[in-house]
Amino acid sequence: MLIAGIIVFCLLLFSVALVFPRLSRYMERGGDAPLSVGQRTAGQAPGKLGRWLQKPFGSSRRAVHESGSAGRRTRFKLPF
Repeated sequence: MLIAGIIVFCLLLFSVALVFPRLSRYMERGGDAPLSVGQRTAGQAPGKLGRWLQKPFGSSRRAVHESGSAGRRTRFKLPF
C-alpha cells in the first residue's frame, strides 16, 4: 500500500512539475517531510537494524526528488 502511494505521488509530482515547475518544489518538500521523519525515526534503532529500516524511506525520498527534477528538466527541454 505504501509503495503504491509513493508511485502515485511521484507520478503526480512529475505531472505537476511539467505544468508548474515552481509550484512542484513546494509539493516535493511536502512529500519529503513525512519520509524524512520516518527515516530519522527508523534510524534510531540499534546497529544494522537501524540502517536496514532506514533504507525504504531513503529510497522513497530519492524517488520523490528524482521525479520532481525529471519533470522540471523535461519542461525546460520542451520547445515552447
